Amino acid sequence: MTFVNRIFPILLLIGLFSSCTTNTEVDLIVFNAKIYTVDSTFTTAEAFAVKNGIFIDIGTSEVILKRYKAKGTIDAKGHPIYPGFYDAHAHFFMFAELLDQADLTGATSVGEVIEKLKIYHLSHPKKKWIIGSGWDQNLWPDNLFPTKDSLDKYFPDIPIYLSRIDHHAAWINSKALEIAGLDSGKTVEGGLIMLDSLGHPSGILMDNATSLVFKHIPDATDINLLTSLRRVQDSLFSVGLTSIVDAGLNPDQLEILTKFYSQDSLKIRNYAMILANPYDIENYIRQGIYDSDRLSIKSVKLITDGALGSRGAYLLEHYHNHPSKGFLLQSPTEFDEIIQLLANSPFQVNTHTIGDSTDLLILDAYSRHLKDGKNRRWRIEHAQVIAPDDFKKFSKFHIIPSIQPTHATSDMYRTEEHVDTERIKGTYPYKQLLRQYGLVVLGSDFPMKHFNPLYGYHAAVARVDKTGFPGGGFQMENALTREEALRGMTIWAAFSCFQEQKRGSIEKGKDADFVILEDDIMSAPDNQLRDIKTLRTVIAGETVFLRQ
Repeated sequence: MTFVNRIFPILLLIGLFSSCTTNTEVDLIVFNAKIYTVDSTFTTAEAFAVKNGIFIDIGTSEVILKRYKAKGTIDAKGHPIYPGFYDAHAHFFMFAELLDQADLTGATSVGEVIEKLKIYHLSHPKKKWIIGSGWDQNLWPDNLFPTKDSLDKYFPDIPIYLSRIDHHAAWINSKALEIAGLDSGKTVEGGLIMLDSLGHPSGILMDNATSLVFKHIPDATDINLLTSLRRVQDSLFSVGLTSIVDAGLNPDQLEILTKFYSQDSLKIRNYAMILANPYDIENYIRQGIYDSDRLSIKSVKLITDGALGSRGAYLLEHYHNHPSKGFLLQSPTEFDEIIQLLANSPFQVNTHTIGDSTDLLILDAYSRHLKDGKNRRWRIEHAQVIAPDDFKKFSKFHIIPSIQPTHATSDMYRTEEHVDTERIKGTYPYKQLLRQYGLVVLGSDFPMKHFNPLYGYHAAVARVDKTGFPGGGFQMENALTREEALRGMTIWAAFSCFQEQKRGSIEKGKDADFVILEDDIMSAPDNQLRDIKTLRTVIAGETVFLRQ
């Protein structure tokens, strides 16, 4: 036997031994899990490895544990794992501002609102304004809008500003009216100052009129804002959210967020939309898009109409229970000019449209100015009432439907009060929209609704409220499958923000954002979906929430 023949078996044995004992070092291995990768074929896996905040391998527990050695490991103990949840339409900054305000959510009468305000005032005696939100006249016995008189009786000397639950109307007292200098002679384009029987302001402001008082409210300090933003962030982490769309911020708010993110003071990934007005848009176009690992500013949000609950959404026909069609917040010409300006810029356009008349207006404006729609990924936010002839425009012009499923299950009780039996077929039409475009993106619209993404998931697939009403579901022909709903709050949401190559699924090379739940939302009974708890939330391989 030659020397080469004698030495080769020895070298082979050494090589085999080395391959079995020398593993690639990574930062984290997660194993013994049921992993929904939400890739193109919706495959499942058991384990993955993470290095430098990126998924580098996905497979079976046996293979991953043999192939790598890790600084840290997580035994998922059979629990399900999903890509980090993505809320495609939310109001992060607004939620933070509301934390220090009077919470009027769920109040069933004017009297209950007053009692809540008394308690708030006693606990915040140094506040120069009483600010609150969450009231909804539809929960009250008479369903009527309140007046300033109810507030004046108990709070004559301190200004009060109370946002309706949809933030498209405000209830104020006489002191706030006095500070703002509002009287019966003032008219507002795209808004309304409601008047009493004597022709004086009643205390209710709608849409654009709310800014006449809101601008007089003192701003919070940066340190208080950061504290509040972090409190909100922790709440979002606790329900598995790793990415959000902050749907409409003014330049001051964007400047504050940019500063906080540049200082690494916030961790949640934020796709922030610029709240549209022509001057700000022109400035941002000159500056160009802003895109960092955690904060992106590359889209603009237009608000075209109000909400159904306050009868501000702009309809093609009169409200079923009221002799009005709602109204636009700006003229059609102004919207058209803004859209044309943005069409010639790198910015994405996302438009709040709730009424079917508004959808018609904006879809047609998109069609006139949008070139290469497939790559521009412009969005319609809410799309709550769609006329039959307008569905095909989502497909034709490549418009992404951005929907909030809990709106359907909270509004369904009164939808017939707003639109007639025939038009109701085009309300909250999620499946019809999905068939047109091929995907829908899911959001919560928090803080108007709860921030837990599983509430929206439940509403999308079961089309019932938290009590299981109505039996059999609301217009079940528009329910989503569980896979569709999960894609809508992960990979499709990422796609709508141009981030599908970085996040939204558990695949090699993507950000290691994931969530571990206590039970599997793909198989748990409908009536248990809302109660499933988040066990761990991870962003870029770093645990940001761990249930104790």
